[in-house]
Amino acid sequence: MKFKMVHENYNVADLAKSMAFYEKALGLTEKSRINGDGFIIVYLGNETTDFELELTWLEEHPQPYNLGECEFHLAFEAEDFDAAHKLHEEMGCICFENHDMGIYFINDPDGYWLEVVPAKK
Repeated sequence: MKFKMVHENYNVADLAKSMAFYEKALGLTEKSRINGDGFIIVYLGNETTDFELELTWLEEHPQPYNLGECEFHLAFEAEDFDAAHKLHEEMGCICFENHDMGIYFINDPDGYWLEVVPAKK
């Protein structure tokens, strides 16, 4: 039996702000949307993979989401690691760097951590 990963969900407080962040920081754009009664789900993606990030906005959830200790993350491989680092540095969203491993993390408007790794050679 085989399984294919298709998406990961993050619940967000401000859908427009999150979508703008993901487009600027990682080049993700809206692929599809579900407008429901009291919720909106937007699937973001790009041309490099079929995998999508699902952003869910809930009308009746005004408080920030409790992300625990943020001991989870979604990783992105950067074709131009140095240019990505420069962009994220300018955006002020780098929250942790591991120079020994050659990676860093950015955080989105809701505090989710996203790992950025260099392309494999």
